[in-house]
Amino acid sequence: MGVSEKKEKWIEVQVPDVSVVVIAYNDAERLPTAVQSVLDQTLHSVEVVIVDDCSKDSTFEVARALAAKTPDRVRAFQLPENSGGCGAPRNLGIKEAAGTYVMFLDSDDVLERNACRNMLEAAESTGSDLVSGLCVRVTVDSRKKKTAGWYPWIYAETRTIDSITELPDLLVFDTLSTNKCYRRGFLLDQGLEFPVGIHYEDLLFSAQAYIAASRITLIPNHVYYWNVQERAASKSISNRRHEIANFVHRMTIHRRVDALLESKGYEDLRYRKDIKFLKHDLALHLRDLALLDQDYQREFARLANEYLAGISPEAYSEVQPLQAICAFLLTREDWENLLPATDALTNPGRITSPLVERDGRIYWCDRHLDGEEGRAILDVTAAGHHTKPLTSLSLGNKLTSYESAGGSIKLSGRVVNPLGRIAPDAKLGAALEFSARRNVSGKTARIPLTTVRHAGDHIEWSGVVDVARAVRPLGVIDAVWDVHLVLTVGEDELRTRVSAGGTPLDEAGSVRIRPRLTTLVSDRFVPQITPKGNLSYVLTAESKVAVRTSAMIDGAMHGQPARLAKSGLHRLVTAKRNLSSGETKIRVYHELYSKLPIKKGLVVFESHLGKQYSDSPKAIYEEMRRQGVKFEAVWSYAGAKPTGFPKDATLVRRWSRQYLRALAQAEFWIDNQGFPLALAKRPGTTYIQTWHGTALKRMGFDEPGTKARGLGAQASFQKALDRFDHFLIRGEHDRRTLAKGFRLRDEVLLPVGYPRNDELAATRAKEAESGVRERGPLAAELGIDPEKKVLLYAPTFRAGPGGKVQAFQAPFSVEEFAERFGDTHTLLIRTHYLNNVTLPPSVRGRVVDVSSHHDVTPLLALADGLITDYSSVMFDYGLLERPMIFFTYDYDEYAQENRGTYFDLKERAPGPVVETEEDLFGAVARFDEEADAKYVAARQRFNTEFSEYDRGDAARRIVAKFFTGSGK
Repeated sequence: MGVSEKKEKWIEVQVPDVSVVVIAYNDAERLPTAVQSVLDQTLHSVEVVIVDDCSKDSTFEVARALAAKTPDRVRAFQLPENSGGCGAPRNLGIKEAAGTYVMFLDSDDVLERNACRNMLEAAESTGSDLVSGLCVRVTVDSRKKKTAGWYPWIYAETRTIDSITELPDLLVFDTLSTNKCYRRGFLLDQGLEFPVGIHYEDLLFSAQAYIAASRITLIPNHVYYWNVQERAASKSISNRRHEIANFVHRMTIHRRVDALLESKGYEDLRYRKDIKFLKHDLALHLRDLALLDQDYQREFARLANEYLAGISPEAYSEVQPLQAICAFLLTREDWENLLPATDALTNPGRITSPLVERDGRIYWCDRHLDGEEGRAILDVTAAGHHTKPLTSLSLGNKLTSYESAGGSIKLSGRVVNPLGRIAPDAKLGAALEFSARRNVSGKTARIPLTTVRHAGDHIEWSGVVDVARAVRPLGVIDAVWDVHLVLTVGEDELRTRVSAGGTPLDEAGSVRIRPRLTTLVSDRFVPQITPKGNLSYVLTAESKVAVRTSAMIDGAMHGQPARLAKSGLHRLVTAKRNLSSGETKIRVYHELYSKLPIKKGLVVFESHLGKQYSDSPKAIYEEMRRQGVKFEAVWSYAGAKPTGFPKDATLVRRWSRQYLRALAQAEFWIDNQGFPLALAKRPGTTYIQTWHGTALKRMGFDEPGTKARGLGAQASFQKALDRFDHFLIRGEHDRRTLAKGFRLRDEVLLPVGYPRNDELAATRAKEAESGVRERGPLAAELGIDPEKKVLLYAPTFRAGPGGKVQAFQAPFSVEEFAERFGDTHTLLIRTHYLNNVTLPPSVRGRVVDVSSHHDVTPLLALADGLITDYSSVMFDYGLLERPMIFFTYDYDEYAQENRGTYFDLKERAPGPVVETEEDLFGAVARFDEEADAKYVAARQRFNTEFSEYDRGDAARRIVAKFFTGSGK
């Protein structure tokens, strides 16, 4: 080998695969960790190019020391003067990089250990100019170092695209430059550089790179850990939203990106970016708006509105209602309505406007409703504020005045009264509640207020609160205290946070306080506004003695003994948390509770995973009570508080220790869906599975999703199904479908019908005998006009990709239905228990939401006709031999692209099958004339085929077989 060949070979060996450009400014402490995360990469052919932005501290000395320590892998450079941003140091890094590929790393962040290897392999195997991976945001000053993926749905799988137009979400959402690997030749050929002298440089650089790249690959691997300090004294550049210059920079960058997209003819990308601007960029600044002075607010509005004028009006319909409302009110500079809206934007769910009803719709405010755009954007009917219980609403509560003197505060405020739902004659009371955010003693202080009165669209309150006397913090540990107003309306209590934005708390000064650890530790409460704009207090020391003592304690808290104590406390807290984990509960169930003796007569009931007191378990339970069976009844419930469950049974929360013990010792399990799969049934326990509906869609092992699961998951599922000792079926169709799909043995099947349907069978028999249809007390309870026909719309739920339940939206206009048929019909809407619906006031009395009625059977008995889609209620309602309409607007998608069906509904439906709103309304109009004449025979065949065992005595037969002995 000649000398020139040797030199070429040496040069080839020295060229690194990846150059990681690490930029730093005044960050000497964290820089070594960032650099080490590069040196520790599993890909060894990686170099580090440190670029210091002319730091004022020892950052560059540290950089040079790192380069001297590993000269073959680390090089250090410094800009001659500070650039004030990330652009200039990164550009120098690109210029000095020797690697085939370039990555960027900030000095306060780290790379995942396999980042360079994974990105290089993706780039080399696909020939991509740019590879991007998942960034993980780490909140380093949170107690558990909270982590969150940065738009993880974009990185769900490996994907290569030839144009950014194939995946607009990438350009719109992931504008970071640091979770990417770029081919250096691509950057140089395209002349790609970061803008200098302006913040948010990533937005423009990323857009330019995405558009210029001939191929882009996404990988699902973690590549970058973005460390964030939410409570940092010095905010990062992008988080200095209180500086108007920050917003100027953001607007400038957005205009440059817009110009780039327009020059390429990417109108759809511009539209999607506009949507993201409303959802993210603008919303970030709006959240702080109420906390800033009027000069800032006016200049912000001027800058924002210049940009908003160029945004497509259609973009407003693509964002969350409050995001659109805030942007719209900003364009009108309607500060009176805008600032409360920004409070609601910052505190999701909070109602900060009195709202207004116009023409049967609910609007955010009473202004701007003269135009179509204003009515569309300000319409908040779908939020359901007019239908939800008052106690479930989070009402806006604005502090209007605040003074302090000694140990007392004098303050006043007003609570929103949306739509006047707090009546003028309601008995009112109010108190301020102080509670420690880290409550070590469990104590709170509730102090009554002297004045609370009705004031139209608000409730006004005021009082003088002796904080020093009423609030006794422990001291040091419980340093932060939050304030709530507890508003009493009759028998109801409404708790609200106190919004303090715009109130001059700084002028009021601190309040004297008496901690239980003595005032030598701390002696003052300082009012503060939380990041979400709410009133809080921070315990602090002001007297010389308290300051000295506090400093001594603070020093001790950071010493070695304190660290050991904290470590021990952390272990105790972790152990306590582990005792409540699902894994521990399962182990306790099997290793402890399952060793206890089975209790004769103990029966555990559950319906729809504890969400309801309903269905066949309810029917069996009530039949046992009717017959006077002696047994110990336990009902499970899900959620914080059980509602609607029987008072003569023991109620246990699902997955609680009482629940697990009851299941372990029960003689009988009775439910309609499935007790937790991981809990084994003991040999002495009898499991009666009532199930909850005849199958149209494929179930169990017939479902494609189940077949796609691994063998281990399938085995666990089968083991859970094998727990069934008895499985109720209502017809031979169930034997061919459900039993086969669940791989149930024939001897497990119990052909008695569904106990929940006994009432329907009895209703039909009574009507046939008397010739009279009695509506019963439910019709009066719902306020139904006896002269009107009652139709029940009861659809099933829809699942999206991955099985996630989709939110329910009525597939037809309820307003149009009410307009056409409201004089002669009342429409009841009952969504699936996984969904809910909100109806506009305009249909009040003509369309009624009955979704909160857990037991569907009385609703079926009440209805003169049923409108459904694929719900199993069709089989139950068929027992009444009344008319049905099948609204299958998405039949092909549901039947073919979803789970598949056991039969073609269109061929066997005992009523008209319609797919459009107009056809649905036409079927309703012809309801009376076609109902009995055309489909009587079809309904009879339907019952024979699917409900042959539903004879009206299922509950009695089960009680006789298992509990009274008369049927054995």
